[in-house]
Order: sequence, then structure tokens, then C-alpha cells
Amino acid sequence: MTGTTGMTVTATEAALDLIGELKSRFGADLLFHQSGGCCDGSAPMCFQQGDYIIGGSDVLVGEIGGVPFYMNADQHARWKHTSLVIDAIDGIGGMFSLENGSGKRFLTRSDVCQR
Repeated sequence: MTGTTGMTVTATEAALDLIGELKSRFGADLLFHQSGGCCDGSAPMCFQQGDYIIGGSDVLVGEIGGVPFYMNADQHARWKHTSLVIDAIDGIGGMFSLENGSGKRFLTRSDVCQR
């Protein structure tokens, strides 16, 4: 889905399945934030709304599985010509992300778009 920025974000079936599991466990009010590095590398992180505060420098990129997907404006400026595909693979989730402990983790795949 395209958000307010022209960038697109979509999800694989595996990611949508994991989002569904997290909604069942934590409720429907979730959000994603694309990490820019720091603690958990550059992984897409899933939070309950209210556990992560969206700030004035965050950009709504789109929505996957009914969940809004944000990233920092600085990172968005660097990635604005990119199509993001969120996947779920076997592994350990981000330390603060809701999938941690599930045996799965979210992963961002991307393609550079021609504009």
C-alpha cells in the first residue's frame, strides 16, 4: 500500500500470517516502525499502539495487514525511491518487537524504483 509519501510497502503471506498471530495475541491496535539501525539493526519493528510514540519526524509509509507502517523522515528521504516488501522468516525477532520469542522475525526486502 502507498502511504502519504509515494513509497510503497507490501507484505508477503508469511508476514501477513505473523501479523495475524500478533493481532490474536496482542489485539488489533498495532503499528510498525522501520528501525534505522541502533539496537536491532534495520529491522521492521512491531509494537502495540501506545508502546511506541510516533513523533513529528515519523512518516506514514503505508499499511500492511491493516497495521500502519512508519519510518523516520531522515531515513525516508534516503529510501523514498524504494518499494518495501515486509517478510517473516525463521529467527529471533527484534528485542523490543512483538514477534520476539515466536521463532519468527520480520525482515525488510526492497527494490529501488525508477522515478
